Amino acid sequence: MQQRKIPLRKCVGCNESKPKRELVRIVKSPEGDISLDETGKKSGRGAYICPDAECLKRARKARRLEKIFEAPVPDTVYDELERKLAEHDG
Repeated sequence: MQQRKIPLRKCVGCNESKPKRELVRIVKSPEGDISLDETGKKSGRGAYICPDAECLKRARKARRLEKIFEAPVPDTVYDELERKLAEHDG
């Protein structure tokens, strides 16, 4: 029997490809709203980041999410990400 292919996504912080399930998805909806996607099923342009504070710091410093989404990312999204990563560590 053939093994199912594991979908890989690239982290915007460290640029490493990792299994999609291990990453946190941020999505820009067709309406232009940027938010965390807990389910991984929201429609729109997605970006992925490791559940690692260091990756978030790098991505934020280099404004990678802004470049991917071609739009300003509200601080609330970064704050929500920080909380999510803190939960993940704890």
